[in-house]
Amino acid sequence: MTFRLAHLSDAHIGPIPRPRGRELIGKRLTGYLNWRRRGRIHNMDVLARIVADLRAQNPDHIAMTGDILNIGLPAEFPFASAWLETLGDPKDVSFVPGNHDAYVRSSLAHLETTFAPWTQADLVSNQRYPYLRLRDDIALIGLCSGVPTAPLLASGKLGPNQRNRFEIALAEARANGHMRVVMIHHPPHNKGATPGRGLTDSRHFEAMIAKYGAELVIHGHNHRHSLAHIAGPDGPVPVVGVASASAVPGSERHRAAWHMYEIARQGSKWQIEGTIRGMKGDSEEIVEIGRFAL
Repeated sequence: MTFRLAHLSDAHIGPIPRPRGRELIGKRLTGYLNWRRRGRIHNMDVLARIVADLRAQNPDHIAMTGDILNIGLPAEFPFASAWLETLGDPKDVSFVPGNHDAYVRSSLAHLETTFAPWTQADLVSNQRYPYLRLRDDIALIGLCSGVPTAPLLASGKLGPNQRNRFEIALAEARANGHMRVVMIHHPPHNKGATPGRGLTDSRHFEAMIAKYGAELVIHGHNHRHSLAHIAGPDGPVPVVGVASASAVPGSERHRAAWHMYEIARQGSKWQIEGTIRGMKGDSEEIVEIGRFAL
Protein backbone atom coordinates (compact mmCIF):
# COMPACT_ATOMS: atom_id res chain seq x y z
CA MET A 1 0.00 0.00 0.00
CA THR A 2 1.22 3.51 -0.85
CA PHE A 3 0.17 6.51 1.22
CA ARG A 4 0.11 9.77 -0.74
CA LEU A 5 0.73 12.90 1.32
CA ALA A 6 0.39 16.36 -0.26
CA HIS A 7 2.26 19.32 1.24
CA LEU A 8 1.79 23.04 0.65
CA SER A 9 2.63 26.14 2.65
CA ASP A 10 2.75 29.94 2.85
CA ALA A 11 -0.47 30.79 1.02
CA HIS A 12 -0.45 34.40 2.34
CA ILE A 13 -4.05 35.03 1.35
CA GLY A 14 -4.74 38.55 0.16
CA PRO A 15 -5.64 41.24 -0.11
CA ILE A 16 -5.48 42.10 3.58
CA PRO A 17 -8.85 43.36 4.89
CA ARG A 18 -8.73 47.08 5.58
CA PRO A 19 -7.45 47.38 9.17
CA ARG A 20 -8.76 49.77 11.76
CA GLY A 21 -6.33 52.39 12.99
CA ARG A 22 -5.91 50.82 16.42
CA GLU A 23 -5.12 47.46 14.82
CA LEU A 24 -1.95 48.89 13.25
CA ILE A 25 -0.22 49.71 16.53
CA GLY A 26 3.18 48.05 16.91
CA LYS A 27 4.34 45.22 14.69
CA ARG A 28 1.23 45.17 12.51
CA LEU A 29 2.10 48.62 11.14
CA THR A 30 5.43 47.47 9.71
CA GLY A 31 3.79 44.25 8.50
CA TYR A 32 1.02 46.13 6.74
CA LEU A 33 3.46 48.51 5.05
CA ASN A 34 5.56 45.51 3.99
CA TRP A 35 2.49 43.82 2.52
CA ARG A 36 1.65 46.95 0.53
CA ARG A 37 5.12 46.62 -0.98
CA ARG A 38 5.28 42.86 -1.58
CA GLY A 39 1.63 41.83 -1.78
CA ARG A 40 1.80 41.51 -5.56
CA ILE A 41 4.21 38.59 -5.07
CA HIS A 42 1.34 36.42 -3.82
CA ASN A 43 -1.20 35.78 -6.56
CA MET A 44 -4.57 34.35 -5.55
CA ASP A 45 -5.37 33.07 -9.04
CA VAL A 46 -2.15 31.06 -8.96
CA LEU A 47 -3.01 29.78 -5.49
CA ALA A 48 -6.39 28.62 -6.78
CA ARG A 49 -4.68 26.71 -9.61
CA ILE A 50 -2.27 25.11 -7.14
CA VAL A 51 -5.18 23.93 -4.97
CA ALA A 52 -7.12 22.64 -7.99
CA ASP A 53 -4.09 20.70 -9.20
CA LEU A 54 -3.47 19.27 -5.74
CA ARG A 55 -7.08 18.15 -5.35
CA ALA A 56 -7.01 16.59 -8.82
CA GLN A 57 -4.15 14.30 -7.73
CA ASN A 58 -6.43 12.86 -5.00
CA PRO A 59 -3.92 12.58 -2.12
CA ASP A 60 -4.73 10.51 0.97
CA HIS A 61 -3.95 13.46 3.24
CA ILE A 62 -2.89 17.11 2.95
CA ALA A 63 -0.40 18.94 5.19
CA MET A 64 -0.51 22.74 5.25
CA THR A 65 2.50 24.12 7.15
CA GLY A 66 1.44 27.64 7.99
CA ASP A 67 1.32 31.29 7.00
CA ILE A 68 -2.16 31.41 5.57
CA LEU A 69 -2.50 34.88 7.08
CA ASN A 70 -0.35 38.00 6.79
CA ILE A 71 -0.56 40.21 9.89
CA GLY A 72 -2.96 38.27 12.10
CA LEU A 73 -5.93 40.64 11.88
CA PRO A 74 -9.18 39.28 13.34
CA ALA A 75 -10.80 39.83 9.93
CA GLU A 76 -8.21 37.58 8.27
CA PHE A 77 -9.14 34.44 10.22
CA PRO A 78 -12.54 33.77 8.58
CA PHE A 79 -10.86 33.95 5.17
CA ALA A 80 -8.22 31.49 6.39
CA SER A 81 -10.72 28.90 7.61
CA ALA A 82 -12.80 29.27 4.44
CA TRP A 83 -9.70 28.67 2.34
CA LEU A 84 -8.70 25.59 4.38
CA GLU A 85 -12.16 24.17 3.70
CA THR A 86 -11.38 24.27 -0.03
CA LEU A 87 -8.59 21.75 0.60
CA GLY A 88 -10.90 19.12 2.04
CA ASP A 89 -12.53 17.74 5.15
CA PRO A 90 -10.57 18.60 8.35
CA LYS A 91 -9.96 14.89 9.01
CA ASP A 92 -8.06 14.81 5.70
CA VAL A 93 -6.17 18.09 6.16
CA SER A 94 -3.64 18.93 8.89
CA PHE A 95 -2.47 22.46 9.67
CA VAL A 96 0.38 23.91 11.73
CA PRO A 97 0.72 27.67 12.30
CA GLY A 98 3.41 29.96 11.00
CA ASN A 99 4.72 33.25 12.33
CA HIS A 100 2.27 35.27 10.23
CA ASP A 101 -0.66 33.32 11.68
CA ALA A 102 0.57 34.07 15.22
CA TYR A 103 1.67 37.57 14.30
CA VAL A 104 0.87 39.36 17.58
CA ARG A 105 -0.39 38.21 20.99
CA SER A 106 -3.96 39.26 20.23
CA SER A 107 -3.94 36.81 17.29
CA LEU A 108 -3.43 33.75 19.50
CA ALA A 109 -7.02 33.36 20.72
CA HIS A 110 -8.32 33.56 17.13
CA LEU A 111 -5.62 31.09 16.07
CA GLU A 112 -6.71 28.54 18.67
CA THR A 113 -10.40 28.57 17.81
CA THR A 114 -10.23 29.09 14.04
CA PHE A 115 -7.89 26.22 13.25
CA ALA A 116 -9.09 23.73 15.87
CA PRO A 117 -10.75 21.34 13.34
CA TRP A 118 -7.47 20.99 11.41
CA THR A 119 -5.30 20.46 14.51
CA GLN A 120 -7.46 17.93 16.33
CA ALA A 121 -5.44 15.01 17.65
CA ASP A 122 -6.83 11.49 17.44
CA LEU A 123 -6.73 11.35 21.25
CA VAL A 124 -8.20 14.34 23.04
CA SER A 125 -5.55 16.38 24.84
CA ASN A 126 -5.62 19.49 26.97
CA GLN A 127 -2.69 20.76 24.94
CA ARG A 128 -3.12 21.60 21.25
CA TYR A 129 0.49 21.02 20.23
CA PRO A 130 2.02 18.77 19.37
CA TYR A 131 -0.91 16.81 18.03
CA LEU A 132 -0.71 13.32 16.55
CA ARG A 133 -2.99 11.97 13.84
CA LEU A 134 -2.67 8.37 12.73
CA ARG A 135 -3.63 7.73 9.10
CA ASP A 136 -3.09 4.10 8.06
CA ASP A 137 0.37 3.45 9.50
CA ILE A 138 1.51 7.07 9.18
CA ALA A 139 1.87 9.15 12.36
CA LEU A 140 1.41 12.81 11.46
CA ILE A 141 2.91 14.96 14.24
CA GLY A 142 2.01 18.66 14.11
CA LEU A 143 4.16 21.24 15.90
CA CYS A 144 3.55 24.93 16.49
CA SER A 145 6.61 27.10 15.88
CA GLY A 146 4.60 30.27 15.22
CA VAL A 147 4.97 32.74 18.09
CA PRO A 148 4.58 36.53 18.32
CA THR A 149 7.91 38.30 17.85
CA ALA A 150 9.27 41.83 17.85
CA PRO A 151 9.02 43.96 14.67
CA LEU A 152 11.28 42.87 11.81
CA LEU A 153 11.74 39.38 13.31
CA ALA A 154 10.19 36.21 11.91
CA SER A 155 11.74 33.59 14.16
CA GLY A 156 9.95 30.61 15.67
CA LYS A 157 10.07 28.65 18.89
CA LEU A 158 8.73 25.39 20.29
CA GLY A 159 9.47 25.95 23.98
CA PRO A 160 10.28 23.33 26.65
CA ASN A 161 6.72 22.11 27.29
CA GLN A 162 6.00 21.42 23.63
CA ARG A 163 9.43 19.86 23.16
CA ASN A 164 8.80 17.47 26.06
CA ARG A 165 5.49 16.33 24.60
CA PHE A 166 7.06 16.06 21.15
CA GLU A 167 9.75 13.76 22.54
CA ILE A 168 7.07 11.48 23.97
CA ALA A 169 5.15 11.43 20.67
CA LEU A 170 8.29 10.53 18.72
CA ALA A 171 9.20 7.74 21.13
CA GLU A 172 5.71 6.21 21.26
CA ALA A 173 5.22 6.31 17.50
CA ARG A 174 8.63 4.70 17.03
CA ALA A 175 7.79 1.96 19.56
CA ASN A 176 4.53 1.25 17.72
CA GLY A 177 6.29 0.92 14.38
CA HIS A 178 4.64 3.93 12.75
CA MET A 179 6.17 6.01 9.99
CA ARG A 180 6.60 9.50 11.53
CA VAL A 181 6.02 12.67 9.52
CA VAL A 182 6.81 15.84 11.48
CA MET A 183 5.02 18.99 10.28
CA ILE A 184 6.41 22.39 11.31
CA HIS A 185 6.45 25.86 9.76
CA HIS A 186 10.03 26.98 10.42
CA PRO A 187 12.98 24.96 9.09
CA PRO A 188 13.90 23.11 12.29
CA HIS A 189 17.58 22.46 11.65
CA ASN A 190 20.44 24.70 12.70
CA LYS A 191 21.09 27.46 10.15
CA GLY A 192 17.96 26.45 8.27
CA ALA A 193 17.04 30.13 7.86
CA THR A 194 18.75 33.50 7.92
CA PRO A 195 19.35 35.25 11.28
CA GLY A 196 16.11 36.46 12.86
CA ARG A 197 14.02 33.99 10.83
CA GLY A 198 15.00 30.58 12.18
CA LEU A 199 13.80 28.26 14.93
CA THR A 200 15.45 29.50 18.11
CA ASP A 201 15.49 26.06 19.73
CA SER A 202 16.63 24.17 16.62
CA ARG A 203 19.49 22.52 18.52
CA HIS A 204 16.97 20.97 20.92
CA PHE A 205 14.95 19.74 17.94
CA GLU A 206 18.04 18.19 16.38
CA ALA A 207 18.91 16.50 19.69
CA MET A 208 15.47 14.86 19.87
CA ILE A 209 15.72 13.64 16.28
CA ALA A 210 19.21 12.31 17.00
CA LYS A 211 17.79 10.29 19.91
CA TYR A 212 14.43 9.10 18.57
CA GLY A 213 14.59 9.73 14.83
CA ALA A 214 11.79 10.44 12.38
CA GLU A 215 11.18 9.34 8.82
CA LEU A 216 10.33 12.74 7.31
CA VAL A 217 10.23 16.38 8.44
CA ILE A 218 8.39 18.91 6.26
CA HIS A 219 8.26 22.71 6.58
CA GLY A 220 7.64 26.00 4.79
CA HIS A 221 8.71 29.55 5.75
CA ASN A 222 11.63 30.06 3.34
CA HIS A 223 9.37 30.16 0.24
CA ARG A 224 11.61 27.78 -1.69
CA HIS A 225 12.16 24.10 -2.28
CA SER A 226 14.97 22.75 -0.12
CA LEU A 227 16.37 19.46 1.13
CA ALA A 228 18.53 19.03 4.21
CA HIS A 229 19.22 16.21 6.67
CA ILE A 230 19.40 15.81 10.44
CA ALA A 231 21.33 12.96 12.00
CA GLY A 232 19.07 10.24 13.43
CA PRO A 233 19.67 6.95 15.25
CA ASP A 234 19.00 4.93 12.09
CA GLY A 235 20.57 7.32 9.58
CA PRO A 236 19.99 10.82 8.20
CA VAL A 237 16.44 12.18 8.51
CA PRO A 238 15.27 14.19 5.46
CA VAL A 239 14.04 17.73 6.10
CA VAL A 240 12.12 19.08 3.09
CA GLY A 241 10.97 22.65 2.54
CA VAL A 242 8.31 23.64 0.01
CA ALA A 243 7.91 26.90 -1.91
CA SER A 244 5.06 29.32 -1.23
CA ALA A 245 1.81 28.09 -2.76
CA SER A 246 1.03 31.56 -4.14
CA ALA A 247 4.38 33.19 -5.05
CA VAL A 248 4.81 34.26 -8.66
CA PRO A 249 8.16 36.03 -9.24
CA GLY A 250 11.60 34.57 -8.66
CA SER A 251 13.52 31.47 -9.65
CA GLU A 252 11.92 28.09 -10.25
CA ARG A 253 12.82 27.02 -6.69
CA HIS A 254 10.85 29.98 -5.32
CA ARG A 255 7.78 30.02 -7.56
CA ALA A 256 4.40 28.60 -6.51
CA ALA A 257 4.52 24.84 -6.00
CA TRP A 258 3.42 21.95 -3.85
CA HIS A 259 4.87 18.52 -3.04
CA MET A 260 3.45 15.01 -3.19
CA TYR A 261 5.11 12.30 -1.09
CA GLU A 262 4.43 8.67 -1.96
CA ILE A 263 5.20 6.60 1.11
CA ALA A 264 5.46 2.80 1.14
CA ARG A 265 6.89 0.24 3.54
CA GLN A 266 9.75 -1.83 2.17
CA GLY A 267 10.37 -4.59 4.72
CA SER A 268 11.42 -2.83 7.91
CA LYS A 269 12.17 0.41 6.08
CA TRP A 270 10.08 3.18 4.58
CA GLN A 271 10.51 4.35 1.01
CA ILE A 272 9.59 7.95 0.21
CA GLU A 273 9.42 9.40 -3.28
CA GLY A 274 8.66 13.08 -3.77
CA THR A 275 7.19 15.00 -6.69
CA ILE A 276 7.26 18.77 -7.11
CA ARG A 277 4.35 20.29 -9.02
CA GLY A 278 4.14 23.99 -9.76
CA MET A 279 4.75 26.82 -12.20
CA LYS A 280 7.41 26.22 -14.82
CA GLY A 281 8.82 28.95 -17.00
CA ASP A 282 6.28 31.50 -18.17
CA SER A 283 3.44 28.99 -18.26
CA GLU A 284 0.47 29.50 -15.94
CA GLU A 285 -0.26 25.77 -16.03
CA ILE A 286 0.67 23.71 -12.96
CA VAL A 287 2.89 20.84 -14.09
CA GLU A 288 5.40 18.37 -12.71
CA ILE A 289 8.71 20.16 -12.15
CA GLY A 290 10.81 17.38 -10.72
CA ARG A 291 11.10 14.26 -8.58
CA PHE A 292 13.30 13.27 -5.66
CA ALA A 293 13.84 10.13 -3.54
CA LEU A 294 14.36 10.32 0.21
